[in-house]
Amino acid sequence: MDVSHEIKLLVEEIHRLGSKNGSGQTSVKFGVLFNDDRCANIFEALVGTLKAAKKRKIIDFQSELLLQGVHDNVEITLL
Repeated sequence: MDVSHEIKLLVEEIHRLGSKNGSGQTSVKFGVLFNDDRCANIFEALVGTLKAAKKRKIIDFQSELLLQGVHDNVEITLL
């Protein structure tokens, strides 16, 4: 899969698992994405896809690196 396609799938999964925040943007916690069975089957490297989407300013989160367990409560927000 190419990166653009994986980012498109990531956006769909954030819409599926996330909810609207106070600003009207859709957001989801990293732990919810990471522990979801469907996401585990879609994304071979979820963290890499998240970093690529952040670099393209499609999503935002307040961390340089996301690690399972440590960053489970970090909000990932669609821009």
